[in-house]
Amino acid sequence: GPRGDEARPRRGGAGAGGQRSPGARRSQRGRAMGAAAGGPPGTAPGQQLRALFYALPPGESSFRTVEEVPDYVEKSIPFFITFIGLEFAVSWIQKRKLPGRINDGISSLSLGILSRLPDVLFRSIELISYIHVWNNYRLCELPWDSPWTWYLTLLGVDFAYYCFHRMSHEVNILWAAHQVHHSSEDYNLFTALRQSLLQKYTSWMFNLPMALFIPPSVFAVHLQFNLLYQFWIHTEVITKLGPLEWILNTPSHHRVHHGRNPYCIDKNYGGTLIIWDRIFGTFEAEDAKVVYGLTHPVNSFDPIMLQLSPLAHIWNTFWATPGFCNKLSVIFKGPGWGPGKPRLGLPEEIPMITGKEVPFNPHVPAYLNFYALVHFAVIVDLYTELLASVTTLSQETVLLRIGFIILSLASFGLLMENKSKAGILEIIRCLIFIGVYKLGYFKSQFSFLSYAYEVRY
Repeated sequence: GPRGDEARPRRGGAGAGGQRSPGARRSQRGRAMGAAAGGPPGTAPGQQLRALFYALPPGESSFRTVEEVPDYVEKSIPFFITFIGLEFAVSWIQKRKLPGRINDGISSLSLGILSRLPDVLFRSIELISYIHVWNNYRLCELPWDSPWTWYLTLLGVDFAYYCFHRMSHEVNILWAAHQVHHSSEDYNLFTALRQSLLQKYTSWMFNLPMALFIPPSVFAVHLQFNLLYQFWIHTEVITKLGPLEWILNTPSHHRVHHGRNPYCIDKNYGGTLIIWDRIFGTFEAEDAKVVYGLTHPVNSFDPIMLQLSPLAHIWNTFWATPGFCNKLSVIFKGPGWGPGKPRLGLPEEIPMITGKEVPFNPHVPAYLNFYALVHFAVIVDLYTELLASVTTLSQETVLLRIGFIILSLASFGLLMENKSKAGILEIIRCLIFIGVYKLGYFKSQFSFLSYAYEVRY
């Protein structure tokens, strides 16, 4: 969430004579609603729910400084869980089957946790870079409390996302980071949380032009809203949304984007709006049944493997490709490029879909699935406790907890693949957990952990 330095406008939000503008009064009402609900400004439960659908109007989501902007993403976690449960229920009613698998779900959530761990140590590079440009190079200053500024930022953030997202599919080094999000062969709300560890370190530059005139506090709101909107469109239980399909990115449009069918490749890049795809010729309507995942599946549930294997592939291809210009093309042209091919590769080389594709799904005993679920829940609890207490912990304790979380996620991935070395790694992980838990470096809200530890020792 936004934790950048304070962005102080040169001119305050009050008009002549100290009178607040109408936008400022609306923003004040929004902050009061959040405070009345017992939470930070702008974080009443109803507001959080509407933020998930980009349905908070300017009067409830305009703030003078970045510090006032709520962490809408973190506050939406209960709604993520609720909607995932609702998706499971609806899918069972509609199709008599669940929308995903345990191994793929744990893999998606592991990648989501892994992608957020740098934020425990460092402030958001997207906000830090934006605020730096705003403080030193802005050309003019749009009023933070104006609805026009709010709607302009909505368009600006979504267009910047379209540009970045398209480049992430058309530039190999960017695709190496982004492909993590596409690696699932299921399509459900877990997939929305399947995020790249590295992507944020390239996406920030696409937002910088807005820093020349749009206040950081307004940008920080829309950066979160654009991300939150894309959560609920990762589902198969919603079919079509009527006339909204012409303007908004919808589950139907985004299913196409996640498909590996030839007609789905490099289509529908929009975040909140689909108008950019319609304007720039990258739109494709949902037609034949979509088969999800990468054209060349990685076939792994190990979050470390999924994050790093594309970079290893680029490294090996770079050194195996003759000629300096060709080596640069390996990095900066499309993932399908090769010497003598167009920039984005040859469409006929995209593997055809037969309809008989079987997702990567190693057989794992039921007891092992249950074991992985229980221990993964403990790690999620440790992760949320780390987020809540990071400001009170020493740097060594934070690093120790992050290291253990990474080790655990990797171990769970190997367990889901039923690898022979998974058992040894898991024994080592559990021994480390017992040691550091006894020393007081870990805390958990699961009371049975303390009880079990006391019984054991």
